[in-house]
Amino acid sequence: MSIRAVLFDKDGTLVDFHKTWAPTFHALIEEVTGKDWTQMLRLSEACEYDLENRTFLPGSRAIAGTNDDFIDAWVEILGLSDSQAFLREMDEALGRFSLDHVSPFDDLIHVLDRLAGQDIVLGIATNDAEVSARAQLQAMGIAERFPHLYGYDSGHGAKPDPGMVHAFCEAARVLPGEVVMVGDSLHDMHAGRAAGTRTLAVTTGPTGRDVLLPHADHVADSLTDGCFWIESLRT
Repeated sequence: MSIRAVLFDKDGTLVDFHKTWAPTFHALIEEVTGKDWTQMLRLSEACEYDLENRTFLPGSRAIAGTNDDFIDAWVEILGLSDSQAFLREMDEALGRFSLDHVSPFDDLIHVLDRLAGQDIVLGIATNDAEVSARAQLQAMGIAERFPHLYGYDSGHGAKPDPGMVHAFCEAARVLPGEVVMVGDSLHDMHAGRAAGTRTLAVTTGPTGRDVLLPHADHVADSLTDGCFWIESLRT
């Protein structure tokens, strides 16, 4: 089937994960602890974040997972009682703090322009919260490029489950075989394959080529290189 739509992951795919989220998490941890160093260390350990070096540890659940992967631990550390209310507060706060740091890759607009010129429908499926993702797209001036956006809390589940991919296919009125799922993690590749899409892995995130290669139809070192591969599927 010819490709009619592309569904992107966001973090590590459209924006630089570490440049965006490493300083954002540091600001959030300072905020919720009132800069209490002992509590800051405990929160950092719970989400596998290196507080002193302001970076995520390899394999951190925060890299490909969702905020609720570590929020229960934070609630216990902070002595709170309502984890769902705190999760909603953190989703909003992370989106707000990230606006000072969101770092799109240099070739993002070029790639979006190329795909738009071919009438390819674009969407985003992210394990970030929907409110956070929408705020970042607005800040980057590209919200209108993506008529379909799904977060882990949009009602379709989180990756690696294929719910967001199925929702995109239905909304965009395309078959899974007409879609390329683009992402930088195994969660993205597994979600795409489970839904029946083509899968394009990019090495612009924390996961290496050797890890991604067995799970992707193609691996590219940049969005631009990935765009060339997508275009080859339309000829």
